[in-house]
Amino acid sequence: MLNALGLLKERRFLPLFTTQFLGAFNDNLFKQAMVLFATYRIFNDAKVEQSFNALATAIGILPFFLLSALAGQLADTHDKSRIIRIVKTAEILIMVAGGAGLLIAHAGYSMAGLALMLIAVLGLGVHSTFFGPIKYAILPQHLREDEVLGGTGLVEAATYLAILTGTIVAGFLAKLPPHWTVISVLSIAGVGWLMSLRVPPAPRLGKVLKIDANPFTASLRIISATMHIPRLFMAIVAISFFWSMGAVLIIIFPPLVKNVLTADETVTTTIIALFSIGVAVGSVAINALLKGHTSAKYAPGSVIAMGLCVVAFSLLCRAWPAAPAGTLYDLEAFFSLSRAWAVIAALMAIAITGGMFVVPLYAFLTTSVEKDQTSRTVAANNVVNAGAMAVSSGVVVGIGTLGVLPQDMLFLVAAMSPIAAWLGHRLHQLCD
Repeated sequence: MLNALGLLKERRFLPLFTTQFLGAFNDNLFKQAMVLFATYRIFNDAKVEQSFNALATAIGILPFFLLSALAGQLADTHDKSRIIRIVKTAEILIMVAGGAGLLIAHAGYSMAGLALMLIAVLGLGVHSTFFGPIKYAILPQHLREDEVLGGTGLVEAATYLAILTGTIVAGFLAKLPPHWTVISVLSIAGVGWLMSLRVPPAPRLGKVLKIDANPFTASLRIISATMHIPRLFMAIVAISFFWSMGAVLIIIFPPLVKNVLTADETVTTTIIALFSIGVAVGSVAINALLKGHTSAKYAPGSVIAMGLCVVAFSLLCRAWPAAPAGTLYDLEAFFSLSRAWAVIAALMAIAITGGMFVVPLYAFLTTSVEKDQTSRTVAANNVVNAGAMAVSSGVVVGIGTLGVLPQDMLFLVAAMSPIAAWLGHRLHQLCD
């Protein structure tokens, strides 16, 4: 078996790997820049900040719910590399709109600027919806069967490393005039488009599909064509349940860092970056443990460990020494506290175990169906994922209005982990 890292030398993998990395990097750079701007420059209320983050998350995942079925049909009917190039062209236009919104908000027209940035987030959601099925479904076309898990792990690890670097760059650019952020996102979109030109052809393998453009009937059809298969049903439910847990964490992190850990945006950036490193480590580690074999063997134990680490993280937050009133810890002051290292260790453990849980499930989706059905299978997964994340976002907003604090919401994530473990165990029973 070709070592997974050896795939990075191959043209059948490297251009796709680079294109998706730059897309995830740019997506996160822009979204993080928007969240930091809104959290630290516009709003001054923890509930409002949490609700805004939930709104942004919901807007970003709405296209997955409405358009994933269409995306999957198109990807299984047309050359996937051609769709990638169309999507990367659209990214440039989306970043023009988002950059304009950031400049308008900085000029003092906060609500108008935020509205335009949220429109760009919606556009990025559409971008990711059409790219998402392809980045996994194209792998069985370009890689051998014993390379797919390694390739999936690299794609997943690269996604979180992109989040890491995008987060770091967003935190750095937050200290500079906003035009530097605008120049950055446009430049990266341009480079991503150039790399997309190098992705090898991935033509249709099966018969031409009759495209159903109705988002509701298409979604129902693509889900029903997939979810009646027990092993796929269990894999999709497990992945979706995992991302419903992830949605809670994504939404509460920025307000938790600001209002519970009483730290500034540089600490928010660092914590999210370290979290991304942890997921990347877990994504690669599980491939080494499974030795290239696609299996849910370690899924139950991984997600139970994740839940325990979430509990530990919540307890550490409760015992956190708040900064003096009216001030926030900067990065140096934060890490001068001995408890900071325990917080970081807990976060890294959450991320590593989460990566170990979800990566084999994605690999399973792309290897357990015929190659001409992989895009639609991933698309069905994305529809269900989006619905689960939307429900989680709504729950966070609803619970937040009742005065539940972010550190208390962590217990919601921990309580969900045994259910995720049971789903992983059932999948393991069905398929291994």
